[in-house]
Amino acid sequence: MSDLPVQPTGTVHWVGTGLSTGRTGLDLLGREAEVVLWGRTRERAGARLEALAPQTPVQARGLDRDDLATALRPGDVLVSMLPAGHHPGLLRTAIDTGAHFACTSYTSPEIGELATEAAAQRLVVLTEAGLDPGIDHLMAHLLVDRARAAVGDRADRVSLTSYCGGIPAEPNEFRYQFSWAPLGVLTALTSPARYVRDGQVREVERPWEDTEELALDGEVFEVYPNRDSVGFIGQYGFPEGWHTDAFVRGTLRPQGWRAAWKDVFDTVASGDRVRLAALAGELAQRYPTTDTDRDRVVLAVGLEVERDGRRWSGRYGLDVTGDDTDTAMARCVSATAACGVGRILASALPPGLHRAAADAEEASRWLDRLAQAGLSCTLRSTGR
Repeated sequence: MSDLPVQPTGTVHWVGTGLSTGRTGLDLLGREAEVVLWGRTRERAGARLEALAPQTPVQARGLDRDDLATALRPGDVLVSMLPAGHHPGLLRTAIDTGAHFACTSYTSPEIGELATEAAAQRLVVLTEAGLDPGIDHLMAHLLVDRARAAVGDRADRVSLTSYCGGIPAEPNEFRYQFSWAPLGVLTALTSPARYVRDGQVREVERPWEDTEELALDGEVFEVYPNRDSVGFIGQYGFPEGWHTDAFVRGTLRPQGWRAAWKDVFDTVASGDRVRLAALAGELAQRYPTTDTDRDRVVLAVGLEVERDGRRWSGRYGLDVTGDDTDTAMARCVSATAACGVGRILASALPPGLHRAAADAEEASRWLDRLAQAGLSCTLRSTGR
């Protein structure tokens, strides 16, 4: 199989008009590609473009009247910004038409299987290219690279924490601002968390019960583990000689969040899906997001390593507030997706599956591009 991907045409089909589709990402892509925004209807796509007012030309098409499979050409790039359940079907369409594929969601087993088929056809499949997962991966790879340079491939104790949250710029009494479907937010709390603490793998059925405080630049947040963190130890390339004492990927919320959400947790813990759906609708009405509200994204990824009394630590941070151009969430997610698609357009990624950037050199390129788009990350490190 050739290491060279199918030659990109320079056309990107961006499918989805939801809250993560931002002007920032469309503008980045529009400078180097022909961009087509697909909505459920042409009218929906047109309305979203009118609201975003991108500075580069973008066409609007609708899945109700236009045929995506017919529009795709070999070498085009299909970007799915739809919910994760739609990704396999869209990837199937991309493979059948010879198009590359990108999304911002986690890599499901089904996507992994399809990516093997795509690789055989010299197609690129890019996943986990958003905020979280996405920018957090970039930070982690760069921290691991710096730590290896400091202590080598053996370490007595290694601790990685990665916390991300979309929160209100001005916290309300609920300590939250819905940036995606309320039912999806509540349902996510029903998933158990798996992580490493004190050198042991731990599992917790109710992640919010493991909430801790995290101080960042004098501000205190509440954080809790999310999903299965353990598999990312290998994805981040920890050397076999590193003893992992702690490894947690999780969610960040404003201080006071756990107390404000007590009634929500009671409903989640009941396991009653009907009650949960009803509560989601009630909360959406009680705490609507208006045009004057501003959201905020906070991401912090830290790594500490010790070897023979020597210690190195580093932490990357990102703190973004939304404005009239884009919400913070849309800016972060869409810009990162655009960076990844830009690498596909440049034929810089070999065929097969990629989860954001898989090494420090490539991760550095992505962060440089994000900085040019106004998303600057900070790095603080100490060593002795």
